[in-house]
Amino acid sequence: MKYATYTASGQRYYGAVTDAGMIALNDEFPQWPSLLDVVQSNGFDALENAAKGKGVTHSDFEYEMVLPNAPRILCVGVNFPDRNAEYKDGSEQPKYMSLFPRFASGFTGHNRPLIRPPENDTLDYEGEVAIVIGKSGRRISQADAYDHIAAVTLCNEGTIRDWVRHAKFNVTQGKNWDKSGSIGPWLVPFADAKQLDDARIITRVNGEVRQDDVLSRMMHPIRREIEYISTFMTLHAGDIIVTGTPTGSGARLDPPQYLKPGDVVEIEVNGIGTLRNMVEDEVI
Repeated sequence: MKYATYTASGQRYYGAVTDAGMIALNDEFPQWPSLLDVVQSNGFDALENAAKGKGVTHSDFEYEMVLPNAPRILCVGVNFPDRNAEYKDGSEQPKYMSLFPRFASGFTGHNRPLIRPPENDTLDYEGEVAIVIGKSGRRISQADAYDHIAAVTLCNEGTIRDWVRHAKFNVTQGKNWDKSGSIGPWLVPFADAKQLDDARIITRVNGEVRQDDVLSRMMHPIRREIEYISTFMTLHAGDIIVTGTPTGSGARLDPPQYLKPGDVVEIEVNGIGTLRNMVEDEVI
């Protein structure tokens, strides 16, 4: 079963996703006012039981960023070998992973527009798998890493490329424009290592495949990401790790092909689903 955060008639809900629509579950669990609370309370089994036999409550709705109150979002950069080669700096595979923070305000939901700001037109896409931590831990071993995952989802880690070059040592500015990226459409509870080990990322822009790779080729696998990050900080339930994007982003094409209004970006991962967003200019 899949679970999403959504809005209907001006009110925010979370619930189970079906082909016919949403089954709202908020009222069933007043102790869990948001999907984040469900994650932090290990409540997916309770949601599944509550959804059984319950009818669709909303067929007209809009998806929200799946965890709009996510406490921390950490992104892993340059994590595929071809992606490292795209930089054309002669560097070998890095010993340690690149990391940077993003904030929930920088993301929107499935089928909602990515917003291109008037200050710069270099909005780019990055298709990625994101994991949601379900059990807190510090100095987590790789052998135990998957035990700390509650759910998996998808991310379009949209970036204003020119703004990642504003300073020498960070990319934070270009990575946190409001609604420049997307996380969703839903959370898929994590049950099997195959959900990640065999996952294939395909990113399409207006139907054209731009990115296509498998997670097994990542330079820093997800088990290693959890181990490394939890060395210097305690990972808490509800934290999101965006695990890395393959080669093929618009900035690395020749000539570069940035997103423009009217474009449609789809990120598909087997076993999780498809995250779809259109592109619009910000209205000031």
